[in-house]
Amino acid sequence: MLHYLWVAIIGLVIGLIARALHPGKDDIGFLMTAALGIGGSFAATFLGQAVGWYKEGQDAGFIMSVLGAIILLVVYGFIVKKKGGDGGTST
Repeated sequence: MLHYLWVAIIGLVIGLIARALHPGKDDIGFLMTAALGIGGSFAATFLGQAVGWYKEGQDAGFIMSVLGAIILLVVYGFIVKKKGGDGGTST
């Protein structure tokens, strides 16, 4: 049980660092920031294993997790911007 609490805390820290390093304004909340960090860590782990940087069962490090979270934040920004509509010109 404590493992999951630790993962959530580290995910929040990684998400906060990714949001600080990513330029622009990110309107996401506390839980989304933690999910961003956790997702970034998972993405970096799977990508690193696919490329051959990490062996099976080996997790990504802190820096790669932050990079993974930044990539997810950029993708999230593109999705939200695309969903945003036509810039307020509709009647």
